[in-house]
Amino acid sequence: SPDLQNLCFHINAKVSSIKKCILLRNIGEDERRKAALHKIGNEVILIHELLNQMETEVKQQEKLKDLLKDIQKAAERDQNEAQHLFEHIPPYLPKPTQSCTMVPAGKQEQTKAVQPQCAKKPAKETKLIKQAALITMEEFESVPAYMKGRLTYDQINAVVLEMNKAVAAKYKILYQPLKSMSVPVRNLYDRFMEEETKDTRGLFFIVEADIKEFTQLKLDKRFHSILNILRHCQRVREVRSSGLVRYVIC
Repeated sequence: SPDLQNLCFHINAKVSSIKKCILLRNIGEDERRKAALHKIGNEVILIHELLNQMETEVKQQEKLKDLLKDIQKAAERDQNEAQHLFEHIPPYLPKPTQSCTMVPAGKQEQTKAVQPQCAKKPAKETKLIKQAALITMEEFESVPAYMKGRLTYDQINAVVLEMNKAVAAKYKILYQPLKSMSVPVRNLYDRFMEEETKDTRGLFFIVEADIKEFTQLKLDKRFHSILNILRHCQRVREVRSSGLVRYVIC
């Protein structure tokens, strides 16, 4: 039967192994072969040590490979974010200004004539208008899913840009001399001043009326969902007073 054949094969294999062990024992007792066997034993020990070193080196290389993969992913993520920022440069950033022309050292007389002209133009006092920073991809990914819903990264930053546009338009009017204002602009100025409170003094804020006045945004459910995300990411905060909600730029 097959079981009997397997048993016979197993017993024969054991007998063969015993014969080989007896043969090797007899060879090891042979004085003529002891030197060769001793040399073989030393070589086996050296090979074992080399294998251990190779295994250690392989493990180190695997760690380095994993580290390089992490660095590569971080670099690609930074590159994508930088490319996105480059392609979506906010229009409100200051443009390069012209400077005085540099004159070669050989034309010292002309230099003396040019320098007073540059000095005669006093630098205009510029009043900075605070703007909300765009949401980064890492911040977008950290927003809870229930808060994001189907909103996309670009949709949120589009609202940030529009709100910044409203802030810039409002405070440009506030910084404008009263004598240069037209009647509609003066009406806006008066409303801006009425909306100021002690809690908003020194802060930059807008209200929904400003968003309607200076942007094309719809103050719908999606807009208020994006506002929740902007509050979560600390881009704006709310100051409520006299039934009016003021969106303060953080």
